[in-house]
Amino acid sequence: QVAPHVTWPQAMGLVVVEGLLILLLAASGIRTMIVNAIPRSLKLAIGVGIGMFVALIGLVHAGFVTRRPDAANTEVPVQLGEGGRLMGWPIAVFGFGMVLMLALYSRRVPGAILFSILGATGLAVIVEGVWHPGGWGLVTPTLPGNVVAWPDFSLFGQLDVFGSITQIPLITLTVFVFTLVLSGFFDAIGAVLGVGEEAGLVDERGRMPTLGRIMVVDGIGAAFGGVTSSSANTVFVESAAGVKEGARTGLASVITGALFLVVMFASPLAAVIPQAAAAPALVLVGALMATQCRNIDWADVEIALPSFLIIAIPAFTYSVTTGVGAGVVAYAVIKAARGKWREPGWLIWTLTAVFLAYFAIDAIELMAKG
Repeated sequence: QVAPHVTWPQAMGLVVVEGLLILLLAASGIRTMIVNAIPRSLKLAIGVGIGMFVALIGLVHAGFVTRRPDAANTEVPVQLGEGGRLMGWPIAVFGFGMVLMLALYSRRVPGAILFSILGATGLAVIVEGVWHPGGWGLVTPTLPGNVVAWPDFSLFGQLDVFGSITQIPLITLTVFVFTLVLSGFFDAIGAVLGVGEEAGLVDERGRMPTLGRIMVVDGIGAAFGGVTSSSANTVFVESAAGVKEGARTGLASVITGALFLVVMFASPLAAVIPQAAAAPALVLVGALMATQCRNIDWADVEIALPSFLIIAIPAFTYSVTTGVGAGVVAYAVIKAARGKWREPGWLIWTLTAVFLAYFAIDAIELMAKG
């Protein structure tokens, strides 16, 4: 946990440091080397795991899956709706949006995802205006009084890089930066590989010719996120929705960025869309990414078990990096157990050591503090 140890500006300074380190790894080619060292089937599993993770987030945002105390007042991991029942208008809006999206997408209607979100939002606005049911989450679907609003730039540049480096104990600083870099590093790699597979940008060896440039841009975005006092900017797996609509050349990304600039000045209008209306898109994107599962060699135990961990763990832990780490460690261990310890190569073994340190980071920090 960073919050008890640093101020907000110092935390943003750590985000900038993270971004610069990721940029250095990308510009030096190390990041590309690491990606290329991971077996193709494990790369496919990363995309599937992210898809499962994204789908779960969509179901949680919709209220379809919740975490609540059960009858014995103990926390169950997940459950259906509220108390095992699907109730409330937000669930109905999600169901309407999901059915509409599936119908339009199955008939290959261009813009199926967008039209479904707009349709579900329209229903949500009507429901809120007539019944005021509540339970919408972060956004209540009401028509705004003003469509245009000036963005709040008061936090822009509110960072303290020097303070984050000098005022935090060295071991604590090392743990923070290590965790941030590793999480940002593999979250982005997972999203890039998943979206790249969907777009057909990955060759038969599981490599992307443009990966180096993508990683450099990701590093710059991560650092700039700290400058704007937000989280590190990175690659979003929701880009798979654009890929399914035909995005390939990068023009869609340029248009998306331009629209985000416009939305900065139309935030009241964008805030009308509730989570329940946008959630079906996450579920559909997750389902589309899961189709890569068919290309994994499930007959090979050296691939099947690590792939399963990579697919299952992100959704259970809300961490892509944890899933990738578990899969890489399992892959190396199985290879060694079968007498094939040379096959993974030195990069995979280095990654294994790094991930083992990542999993034991809290214990290492406690021992270092004495």
